[in-house]
Amino acid sequence: MIDLLKDLIKIESDTKEGANEALLFCSEWLKAHGEDVEVHDNDGYLMLTAAKGRGDDKIIWNGHVDVVPGRKEQFSPIEDGDKLYGRGSADMKAGVAGMMQAFVELDAAALPREVHLHIVTDEETGGHYTSEWLVDQGHYGDFVICGEPTHLKIGLQSKGILRMNMTFKGKPAHGSRPWEGVNAIESAMKFHAGMEDLPFRKESTEYYEQASVNLAIIDAGDRYNVVPDTCKMAYDIRFMPGQGKDEIVRQMEQLAKTLAVEMEFKAGGSTPALTTTGDHPYIQTLKKAVETKLSEQPVLFGQHGAADTRHYAKKIGGQGAIEFGPSGDDWHGNAEYVSISSVHSFKDILIAHALAPAKV
Repeated sequence: MIDLLKDLIKIESDTKEGANEALLFCSEWLKAHGEDVEVHDNDGYLMLTAAKGRGDDKIIWNGHVDVVPGRKEQFSPIEDGDKLYGRGSADMKAGVAGMMQAFVELDAAALPREVHLHIVTDEETGGHYTSEWLVDQGHYGDFVICGEPTHLKIGLQSKGILRMNMTFKGKPAHGSRPWEGVNAIESAMKFHAGMEDLPFRKESTEYYEQASVNLAIIDAGDRYNVVPDTCKMAYDIRFMPGQGKDEIVRQMEQLAKTLAVEMEFKAGGSTPALTTTGDHPYIQTLKKAVETKLSEQPVLFGQHGAADTRHYAKKIGGQGAIEFGPSGDDWHGNAEYVSISSVHSFKDILIAHALAPAKV
């Protein structure tokens, strides 16, 4: 399995073509190990599906072989004790290798359910051509594990996404007489300061201290001697389970009215929060598998970012799509690595979880 992971790291899959190459490598590896594999093509983006077992319920294992851009030397894996360095070693070719090995080791006759393997090629750029496409074609199940690196902790929830594009309007004037104008940048600054006190910023949940708000883009002014009459600003807001984008938008609109700033806005792309709870039947069996294989209490947590889980969750009511994968560090960084021992543990936990008695 670690040799498989090293072979995957060697493939420079930080481009569409490279990711497709890695996908075809996975397909051939699975076929060589006796598995039936179907490769799908959506607008030139490749993905594969494979399935085994029988039963009334279905588990999906999802992994991606595309990676963020890396330096040439990062595609030469380096093993140092329990650490395996390389681009994509943690995010998430280790998860893919663990899932592939677990899949071929599963005895179909012993499975009380269907287990489906999905390997995709565009998670790092949104997953719209592969994971989302698979879901739209009917490839989803009762429970989904995306093998992102989580240190073998169970990421059962994730924040939703709201992107807000805003334009603040002012009145131009000569820069030497700013009192004759209305500075749009100052209006935007006043609004941004007021964002801190909005009700959605004060809420918390079991897994999150607060929603997160990132002022991501600001564009205004082009001359020293002119009071700027337009300021464009964009937020990346990650809201918690239990919060909704419409209420957040309402609060922001009300803030502009309260401050008497002229603002136009457009809510951009939005993704609901994932709301799986600890009493979900598949979370309970996963916790037992973790405890058995690691001899320690499983840890549940909420992810701040988003993964391909969101595409599956929209079909299963926001419940039952989680992130769970090996340990590592510095993914997307220059010293990315994965813990080799955690990859073996990950594989063993997947198998134990798949073989657990069928849910009632």
